[in-house]
Amino acid sequence: MSEETPLPSGYYDSGTGGNSLEVDLNVRFDKADMVWVAVSGCLVFLMVPGVGLLYSGLARKKHALSLLWASLMAAGVVSFQWFFWGYSLVFGRDSSNFLGNMKNFCLMDVLGAPSTADTVPDILFCFFQGMFAMVTGCLMVGGACERAALGPMMVFLFCWVTVVYCPIAAWTWNANGWLAELGALDFAGGGPVHMNSGAGALAYALWLGKRKDPAVAKGVPKYKPHSVTSVVLGTVFLWFGWFGFNGGSTGNASMRSWYACVSTNLAAGTGALSWLFVDYFRFGRKWTTTGMCCGAISGLVAITPAAGYTPVYFAVAFGVVAGALCNFAVELKFLMRIDDGMDVFALHGVGGFIGSVMTGLFAADYVAALDGTEIDGGWINQHYVQLGYQLAACCATLLWSFGITSILLNIQDRIPFLKLRLSEDQEIIGTDAAVIGEFTYADDHQDNMFIPQPEPTPLSPIKSIRSVLGNNKSQNPPANGETLGSETSSGKPE
Repeated sequence: MSEETPLPSGYYDSGTGGNSLEVDLNVRFDKADMVWVAVSGCLVFLMVPGVGLLYSGLARKKHALSLLWASLMAAGVVSFQWFFWGYSLVFGRDSSNFLGNMKNFCLMDVLGAPSTADTVPDILFCFFQGMFAMVTGCLMVGGACERAALGPMMVFLFCWVTVVYCPIAAWTWNANGWLAELGALDFAGGGPVHMNSGAGALAYALWLGKRKDPAVAKGVPKYKPHSVTSVVLGTVFLWFGWFGFNGGSTGNASMRSWYACVSTNLAAGTGALSWLFVDYFRFGRKWTTTGMCCGAISGLVAITPAAGYTPVYFAVAFGVVAGALCNFAVELKFLMRIDDGMDVFALHGVGGFIGSVMTGLFAADYVAALDGTEIDGGWINQHYVQLGYQLAACCATLLWSFGITSILLNIQDRIPFLKLRLSEDQEIIGTDAAVIGEFTYADDHQDNMFIPQPEPTPLSPIKSIRSVLGNNKSQNPPANGETLGSETSSGKPE
């Protein structure tokens, strides 16, 4: 329990918020707000399999399962990191301008005190924000598609969330963060989630090197998606989950939440159409399904920093501009010669940058005021310096993410048992067969499917002797009228 003097009502504004044996910690919060933020967190979790399905569909068949594996692995690793010290490093109370602290290490005292979003308790806010960290990790590891060693990837992800994601999230969303105090606006994660994951994925792809392909001697390889169906399913999960991602970022069940949801949906739709039409004129008059899905995601990314700040009709501009520019941004990997196979930088890095800059232009004070939030607005409120704040946030996020990720990767790759990349033979065979031993489509590899078996243990010889003795007993008749119980196939007496 916190030692601070309690409020007259018996509640605390920090620590656990009060003694749950003496007071009802729930009465300080509106239950509708808590329900909506909790539901939004569950919606955001659906984005984890959404990213996995999207990446799996875009990958080659022999690597498809590894991308699904990576998304679920990221959920597990980041969940533990967020519990261990992630939440404390981002939202620790009385923190510095750069990073939180360890006051909430292992979620110590995280319970019923008002959180950074003071409409909900700490424990609920921790759950909601943990989903954002998970999604960011899932997106970032896409830069390593089809050639990263999976064990070292887990170690790298834990470290990356700690030294890259946590500082940027603290700058942006902690009330003491330097970007928050500067006045930069980021409603739901254009910087900490999208630009951060995009720049991190670009660094991961750069230092791993391009994928091995005997048919591609020069330049960056380019492959068709092995399953457009998976791409579509992943996009549907992401689009649906984004309503919680943006709609829940108000921290309350106000009209501003629903306003953000409408803007989110509109930006996704116009982004899909924008990319679709650009693809039609750029690539042989085809209405590409994959292009439409990528366009929807680019629109969703762009509206993320703006959904609770900008008038709803500007969502059309966010979708159209992001869909078109992100389409052309896909070509950057060929110019930079960096094999970003999932186009994480083009969609999330560039899309997040576009959205953040346009937020500086179109943020309106009356939209934020729908739940009582006060801002100076952007250019439409004649607050012209806001664009400078947005550009400062973009530059700081991209540079920190790319630079620190590069340092972290180079350090880890020099540790013998944490080498970042698969061997060339493993890569050619495919990550699924070489490392996982399972496949997305079992019928194609029925003879090669790995079936887990228990490893021999020090007790195995004893069990074997007991088994032999048991068999010998069953073959001899019982003596002196003694009755032997029969055994089932599981080895237990019937």
